[in-house]
Amino acid sequence: MSLNPAVHVDPIGTLLFPLIAFFTGVPLIGWAKPVPVDPRYLKHPKRDFALIAAAGPASNLIMAAIGAAVLQASRNAAGPGDIVGGALTGPLGALFFTFTIVNVLLAVFNMIPVPPLDGGNVLLGVLPAGPARVVEQLRPYGILILYALMLTGALSTLLGPLVFYIRYILGV
Repeated sequence: MSLNPAVHVDPIGTLLFPLIAFFTGVPLIGWAKPVPVDPRYLKHPKRDFALIAAAGPASNLIMAAIGAAVLQASRNAAGPGDIVGGALTGPLGALFFTFTIVNVLLAVFNMIPVPPLDGGNVLLGVLPAGPARVVEQLRPYGILILYALMLTGALSTLLGPLVFYIRYILGV
């Protein structure tokens, strides 16, 4: 286990796919190496694994809240007519606006209840055994389901209101 982000880099999902998407405009979904979790160390494996899966999106929301607070502080830092303050806080505000939006989008996207996303793992942790097996059988098709939702516009239709609401709560 490491807090070093470099150990989570997947050459294809973290480097190649985002570069291809950036240079071509093709909507590609990237990924990082999954964090290994040994269920033998969990007291309540099903519930605890769901909590572990929810930790990523929760951390995105915490970072979004911090970004929104810094953004609000940067907006209030420069008074009217403060040219130097505005020159400093303008780029800082743009940075933290983007930081906040990206973290909101990551949190909401990762909580889509489709395996292999965190939302799928949370769903598996809260469903009874029978329905959980049905959801688990979707795992090999999860990426296809996500692309179908993305390319049909259903993803933005379903998630847009939630993203808007979280942005409203954060004041962004």
